[in-house]
Amino acid sequence: MRALLFLSLFFVLLPAAAQQPAAVASEGAPASAAAKPEVPEWRKTDGYRFPAVAKTVEDMQNLAYAMQLREFCANVRVPDDFVRERLNRFSAMTGRDEDCRTLLDY
Repeated sequence: MRALLFLSLFFVLLPAAAQQPAAVASEGAPASAAAKPEVPEWRKTDGYRFPAVAKTVEDMQNLAYAMQLREFCANVRVPDDFVRERLNRFSAMTGRDEDCRTLLDY
């Protein structure tokens, strides 16, 4: 029973310990990273294991839209102008230059 407790604590604490050196390395980052406004101590989320729910929702929505766009790209019956317009809208949402090949990143 103690071994099970030890193993469960080991797997919970190991990722948190692995994240600490990354935070130290970011302190020695170039001046461009220092240009970001400093986050107040009470607002820091460095130790969070998972991203915020809003970030996850955004990623899932982008994934669904990218899958639909991939279908449009693959279907020769869909007009090219329509596909280009949809890709431009998706580019505006993601902030990246999107084309049929970049949709594979999602």
